[in-house]
Amino acid sequence: MALGYVRPARPEDAGEIARIQLATWRTAYRRMFPPHVLTNLTEDYLARGWTEAITEPPSPRHRVLVAIEQAESATTAVGFAATGPADEQALAPEEKPLPDSVASVTELLVEPRWGRRGHGSRLLAAVVDMWRADGFTGAVAWAYDQDPAMKKFLGATGWEPDGAARALDVDDMLVPQVRLHVAFPPAD
Repeated sequence: MALGYVRPARPEDAGEIARIQLATWRTAYRRMFPPHVLTNLTEDYLARGWTEAITEPPSPRHRVLVAIEQAESATTAVGFAATGPADEQALAPEEKPLPDSVASVTELLVEPRWGRRGHGSRLLAAVVDMWRADGFTGAVAWAYDQDPAMKKFLGATGWEPDGAARALDVDDMLVPQVRLHVAFPPAD
Protein backbone atom coordinates (compact mmCIF):
# COMPACT_ATOMS: atom_id res chain seq x y z
CA MET A 1 0.00 0.00 0.00
CA ALA A 2 1.28 3.43 -0.90
CA LEU A 3 1.08 6.40 1.39
CA GLY A 4 -1.86 8.40 0.27
CA TYR A 5 -5.13 10.00 1.10
CA VAL A 6 -8.40 11.13 -0.44
CA ARG A 7 -9.77 14.66 -0.35
CA PRO A 8 -12.56 16.64 -1.99
CA ALA A 9 -11.62 17.90 -5.43
CA ARG A 10 -10.82 21.58 -5.83
CA PRO A 11 -11.30 23.66 -8.98
CA GLU A 12 -7.55 23.60 -9.62
CA ASP A 13 -7.73 19.76 -9.75
CA ALA A 14 -9.89 19.73 -12.89
CA GLY A 15 -6.91 19.57 -15.24
CA GLU A 16 -5.31 16.68 -13.35
CA ILE A 17 -8.62 14.82 -13.20
CA ALA A 18 -8.97 15.26 -16.97
CA ARG A 19 -5.39 14.04 -17.50
CA ILE A 20 -6.02 10.95 -15.33
CA GLN A 21 -9.31 10.24 -17.10
CA LEU A 22 -7.84 10.53 -20.57
CA ALA A 23 -4.70 8.52 -19.76
CA THR A 24 -6.79 5.80 -18.13
CA TRP A 25 -9.35 5.62 -20.92
CA ARG A 26 -6.64 5.52 -23.58
CA THR A 27 -4.96 2.64 -21.76
CA ALA A 28 -7.82 0.61 -20.32
CA TYR A 29 -10.48 1.20 -22.97
CA ARG A 30 -8.41 1.36 -26.15
CA ARG A 31 -9.86 -1.93 -27.39
CA MET A 32 -13.44 -1.08 -26.40
CA PHE A 33 -13.91 2.27 -28.11
CA PRO A 34 -13.27 3.31 -31.69
CA PRO A 35 -9.70 4.70 -31.80
CA HIS A 36 -10.74 8.08 -33.20
CA VAL A 37 -13.06 8.67 -30.22
CA LEU A 38 -10.19 8.46 -27.74
CA THR A 39 -7.81 10.33 -30.06
CA ASN A 40 -10.23 13.24 -30.47
CA LEU A 41 -10.85 13.73 -26.74
CA THR A 42 -8.72 16.45 -25.18
CA GLU A 43 -7.76 17.23 -21.62
CA ASP A 44 -9.06 20.80 -22.06
CA TYR A 45 -12.50 19.54 -23.08
CA LEU A 46 -12.69 17.10 -20.17
CA ALA A 47 -11.32 19.68 -17.69
CA ARG A 48 -14.16 22.08 -18.50
CA GLY A 49 -16.67 19.39 -17.51
CA TRP A 50 -14.77 18.58 -14.31
CA THR A 51 -14.51 22.24 -13.37
CA GLU A 52 -18.29 22.49 -13.58
CA ALA A 53 -18.80 19.24 -11.64
CA ILE A 54 -16.55 20.54 -8.86
CA THR A 55 -17.73 24.15 -8.70
CA GLU A 56 -21.41 23.76 -9.64
CA PRO A 57 -22.58 20.26 -8.67
CA PRO A 58 -26.25 19.51 -9.34
CA SER A 59 -26.84 18.95 -5.60
CA PRO A 60 -24.93 18.95 -2.31
CA ARG A 61 -24.86 15.14 -2.53
CA HIS A 62 -22.90 15.20 -5.81
CA ARG A 63 -19.19 15.00 -5.09
CA VAL A 64 -15.83 14.63 -6.78
CA LEU A 65 -12.95 13.22 -4.74
CA VAL A 66 -9.26 12.97 -5.60
CA ALA A 67 -6.79 10.28 -4.54
CA ILE A 68 -3.36 11.66 -3.70
CA GLU A 69 -0.11 9.71 -3.41
CA GLN A 70 2.43 11.14 -1.01
CA ALA A 71 6.16 10.99 -1.60
CA GLU A 72 9.02 12.60 0.28
CA SER A 73 9.25 15.55 -2.06
CA ALA A 74 5.83 15.83 -3.70
CA THR A 75 2.21 14.76 -3.79
CA THR A 76 0.57 13.52 -6.97
CA ALA A 77 -3.09 13.18 -7.97
CA VAL A 78 -3.42 9.56 -9.07
CA GLY A 79 -7.16 8.88 -9.22
CA PHE A 80 -10.63 10.27 -8.65
CA ALA A 81 -14.23 9.36 -8.02
CA ALA A 82 -17.44 11.18 -8.94
CA THR A 83 -20.70 10.25 -7.24
CA GLY A 84 -24.17 11.46 -6.52
CA PRO A 85 -27.76 10.32 -6.13
CA ALA A 86 -28.80 7.65 -8.62
CA ASP A 87 -30.40 9.64 -11.44
CA GLU A 88 -31.50 8.76 -14.98
CA GLN A 89 -27.86 8.05 -15.94
CA ALA A 90 -27.85 5.19 -13.40
CA LEU A 91 -30.84 3.48 -15.01
CA ALA A 92 -31.08 0.67 -17.52
CA PRO A 93 -33.25 1.36 -20.58
CA GLU A 94 -36.92 1.77 -19.66
CA GLU A 95 -36.19 1.24 -15.95
CA LYS A 96 -38.18 3.08 -13.32
CA PRO A 97 -36.27 5.51 -11.07
CA LEU A 98 -34.25 3.99 -8.26
CA PRO A 99 -35.15 4.87 -4.65
CA ASP A 100 -33.81 8.13 -3.18
CA SER A 101 -31.68 6.04 -0.82
CA VAL A 102 -29.52 4.78 -3.71
CA ALA A 103 -26.31 6.54 -4.75
CA SER A 104 -24.42 6.14 -7.99
CA VAL A 105 -20.76 6.02 -8.95
CA THR A 106 -20.48 8.00 -12.16
CA GLU A 107 -16.70 7.56 -12.44
CA LEU A 108 -14.00 5.87 -10.39
CA LEU A 109 -10.57 5.74 -11.98
CA VAL A 110 -7.00 5.28 -10.85
CA GLU A 111 -4.37 5.96 -13.47
CA PRO A 112 -2.97 2.53 -14.46
CA ARG A 113 0.63 3.33 -13.53
CA TRP A 114 -0.57 3.99 -9.95
CA GLY A 115 -2.79 0.92 -9.72
CA ARG A 116 -2.65 -1.79 -7.07
CA ARG A 117 -1.37 0.63 -4.44
CA GLY A 118 -4.59 1.05 -2.43
CA HIS A 119 -5.82 4.27 -4.06
CA GLY A 120 -9.02 2.75 -5.46
CA SER A 121 -9.87 1.23 -2.09
CA ARG A 122 -9.27 4.56 -0.33
CA LEU A 123 -11.50 6.33 -2.86
CA LEU A 124 -14.27 3.78 -2.46
CA ALA A 125 -14.07 3.86 1.36
CA ALA A 126 -14.27 7.68 1.36
CA VAL A 127 -17.25 7.58 -1.01
CA VAL A 128 -19.11 5.08 1.19
CA ASP A 129 -18.46 7.24 4.27
CA MET A 130 -19.98 10.24 2.46
CA TRP A 131 -22.92 8.20 1.24
CA ARG A 132 -23.70 7.09 4.77
CA ALA A 133 -23.46 10.68 6.02
CA ASP A 134 -25.86 11.68 3.23
CA GLY A 135 -28.39 9.01 4.21
CA PHE A 136 -27.82 6.57 1.34
CA THR A 137 -28.14 2.85 2.10
CA GLY A 138 -27.11 1.41 -1.25
CA ALA A 139 -25.33 2.26 -4.48
CA VAL A 140 -25.01 1.26 -8.11
CA ALA A 141 -22.17 1.49 -10.61
CA TRP A 142 -21.94 0.63 -14.29
CA ALA A 143 -18.94 -1.41 -15.45
CA TYR A 144 -17.99 -2.13 -19.03
CA ASP A 145 -18.51 -5.78 -19.93
CA GLN A 146 -14.92 -5.85 -21.20
CA ASP A 147 -13.47 -4.26 -18.03
CA PRO A 148 -12.72 -7.24 -15.80
CA ALA A 149 -10.49 -5.13 -13.53
CA MET A 150 -13.37 -2.87 -12.44
CA LYS A 151 -15.77 -5.77 -12.01
CA LYS A 152 -13.18 -7.66 -9.96
CA PHE A 153 -12.35 -4.59 -7.85
CA LEU A 154 -15.99 -3.87 -7.02
CA GLY A 155 -16.77 -7.57 -6.57
CA ALA A 156 -13.97 -7.92 -4.02
CA THR A 157 -15.65 -5.23 -1.91
CA GLY A 158 -19.11 -6.81 -1.94
CA TRP A 159 -20.65 -5.37 -5.10
CA GLU A 160 -22.70 -7.79 -7.21
CA PRO A 161 -24.42 -7.63 -10.60
CA ASP A 162 -28.07 -6.65 -10.17
CA GLY A 163 -29.23 -7.98 -13.54
CA ALA A 164 -29.40 -4.60 -15.29
CA ALA A 165 -27.53 -4.19 -18.57
CA ARG A 166 -27.24 -1.61 -21.30
CA ALA A 167 -25.11 -0.77 -24.29
CA LEU A 168 -23.63 2.68 -24.83
CA ASP A 169 -23.63 3.94 -28.39
CA VAL A 170 -20.11 5.25 -28.90
CA ASP A 171 -20.00 6.64 -32.43
CA ASP A 172 -22.19 3.83 -33.83
CA MET A 173 -20.38 1.15 -31.86
CA LEU A 174 -22.34 -0.50 -29.02
CA VAL A 175 -20.30 -0.96 -25.83
CA PRO A 176 -22.06 -3.30 -23.37
CA GLN A 177 -22.21 -2.52 -19.67
CA VAL A 178 -23.47 -4.38 -16.61
CA ARG A 179 -24.65 -2.71 -13.43
CA LEU A 180 -23.39 -3.69 -10.01
CA HIS A 181 -24.95 -2.79 -6.69
CA VAL A 182 -24.16 -2.87 -3.01
CA ALA A 183 -26.11 -2.25 0.18
CA PHE A 184 -24.58 -0.93 3.38
CA PRO A 185 -25.95 -0.10 6.80
CA PRO A 186 -26.79 3.55 7.49
CA ALA A 187 -24.50 5.69 9.61
CA ASP A 188 -24.97 5.40 13.36
